[in-house]
Amino acid sequence: MNNFCIITNIHKDSEFKTTKLIRDYLLSKGKHCMISSIQKESNFAGVVTDVSWIPEDTDCVIVLGGDGTIIRAATDLYQREVPLLGINLGTLGFLAEIERQDIIPALDSLLQQDIQIQERMMICGEITRENTTIYQDYALNDLVIGRNGFSRIISVSVFVNDILVDTYHGDGVIIATPTGSTGYNLSAGGPVAAPSTNLMMVTPICPHSMGQRSVLVSAEDEITILIDKSKKTQTDEAIATFDGRMGMELKAGDRILVKKAEKVTKLIKINQKNFYEILRNKLR
Repeated sequence: MNNFCIITNIHKDSEFKTTKLIRDYLLSKGKHCMISSIQKESNFAGVVTDVSWIPEDTDCVIVLGGDGTIIRAATDLYQREVPLLGINLGTLGFLAEIERQDIIPALDSLLQQDIQIQERMMICGEITRENTTIYQDYALNDLVIGRNGFSRIISVSVFVNDILVDTYHGDGVIIATPTGSTGYNLSAGGPVAAPSTNLMMVTPICPHSMGQRSVLVSAEDEITILIDKSKKTQTDEAIATFDGRMGMELKAGDRILVKKAEKVTKLIKINQKNFYEILRNKLR
């Protein structure tokens, strides 16, 4: 690897001290490295990295922040498929596995190619209203259909390959990847899946039925979520968020088609700790 780019969460490294440390170290080793601090506003995604500033021949993107920063970068760089190395400047990190004190040894391993590259599946969500696609996005963690408004119950019907699985009345539903299984899905009572598995999880959020639990679905299946009418007085029934980004308001009759994305996120792994060891340490 010779060409590097650094994406920094400016809230975690506001003066770019750690960013410049990494850049200067790579430059001292004869490598090329640029800092991508150019950002822009997107209607539904909030602040995103302007990837047009990142050279096409970039071999590795080093992401400084936390898991949220890596997830955001994974979506921004979806079309590039460039490997990501996460440096954890946050608190709880499953994806950003390199801690601040281990940066230099990690960079040495990276330059010596003493690494593993893991491929993490992503999902694609397509929102349709009156037979017209109105929005499409990708997620590394999850797609959440949640209630829009204060103390409103929503009703969603979930289909797998056009076969009804269940209708959930409550706060919504989560469609999670294995990577996202340790996020909102876990908090909502969903199962934990190893990142190498090839599946999707459908987890209801606070369902008004004791018997409704998560459903595991093959990554080759297609999930369709139908927004049902729950109250005559409600216009906007629900809201869809991709990896926690700004939501898309949904109306009764809207459909969300969720399936495995064509591309994957490539994560560079340097630590020898396996997923279960990290899980045990992070979640106590």
